[in-house]
Amino acid sequence: MTHPVIEQIRVGKPQTYGDKDAKNPMDREWTTGIVKEPVSGNVWVGETNLDEDGQGDRKNHGGAEKAIFIYPIAHYDRWQEKLSRNDFTIGAFGENLAIRNMTESDVCVGDTFKVGDAIVQVSQPRRPCWRPARRWRIKDLAIQIQREELTGWYCRVLREGYIQAGDTFQLQERPYPEWTVAACNDVMYNHKRNRELSAKLAAVDVLAPSWQNTLSKRAQGQQSSDKKRVIGPNE
Repeated sequence: MTHPVIEQIRVGKPQTYGDKDAKNPMDREWTTGIVKEPVSGNVWVGETNLDEDGQGDRKNHGGAEKAIFIYPIAHYDRWQEKLSRNDFTIGAFGENLAIRNMTESDVCVGDTFKVGDAIVQVSQPRRPCWRPARRWRIKDLAIQIQREELTGWYCRVLREGYIQAGDTFQLQERPYPEWTVAACNDVMYNHKRNRELSAKLAAVDVLAPSWQNTLSKRAQGQQSSDKKRVIGPNE
């Protein structure tokens, strides 16, 4: 078996871009931590984020349930072809860990891995928002990410410790083998009105509370618009 391996570790503090008086929404001032740079050597993985990392919107990003954002580097060839731009490469989505040998079909919610000295657990797939779209000036990018289901995923930290590029993901526990990240995405984006599936996924105790809440409401027949999340202030 080929173990998943960290290709790059990337961190970055929030920065402000744009012009607050710009007429075009895509040019307006915004603050984000999506621009992250690769770092070498040992990096401390804390309970809520990697050392020297940060988020511009702490309400919807970061925190214990989104301490680490992981994205498969295998997806970037597809994105370059789809978007017709060769600058769309590792780091484009603001990932903390760019990894090889693992995609959404290979990893499950609740999977627990030893990585370096740390132990992490998959908490949820990423639900893309308007920020990658603003960064790359592609207004419907979040919608495209959902459609393609190339989302990446978040991990919570069960044991803090040091990691470095080249460390492998050693699976310790897989309590929900049926709930791959790909399967979760399928329920969230392709079966919005299937109450039974929504209820089943919402009952997964290791799934992040935000996902549980959304799915529980759907299981009760409540639907909400995604426009604020995927388009936001970009129009």
